[in-house]
Amino acid sequence: MPDLLSNSKARRDYHIIETFEAGIVLHGTEVKALRAGKGQIRDAFARVEEKGVFLYNAHIDEYTHGNLLNHDPKASRRLLLHKREIRKLFELAAIKGNTVIPLSLYWKGSKIKVALGVGRGKAEYDKRDTVKKRESDRELKRIVMHHQKRA
Repeated sequence: MPDLLSNSKARRDYHIIETFEAGIVLHGTEVKALRAGKGQIRDAFARVEEKGVFLYNAHIDEYTHGNLLNHDPKASRRLLLHKREIRKLFELAAIKGNTVIPLSLYWKGSKIKVALGVGRGKAEYDKRDTVKKRESDRELKRIVMHHQKRA
């Protein structure tokens, strides 16, 4: 099954050093809204705190058929990781210039998981190099496909 939400800016703006898989604590209306594809994690980030790891700025729209007990769209959400993963995440995030960002939300069985990436921000010229490489790969693939059709 494809991602529920993906962060298109993450790999463009950051060099991803390491990735983690985390569970996320959600309310029922949040799950229903995600199932409907209503949300975005483009500006979201995670922070390691004393009480655990939390996801901030992840916007999950209110469920349209919800009632008075609907969730807050911009609420911080707790991420579920093992202690050793939290420790490693804390060590990597403590390095100057590193940040923890969500790469995607996806189904794994009946649970929703978050792919977290520890990344270092790219400079402007790195972003241009990434775009050039992607475009040249796309052009090369197009030429190969065209050549295969002719043969």
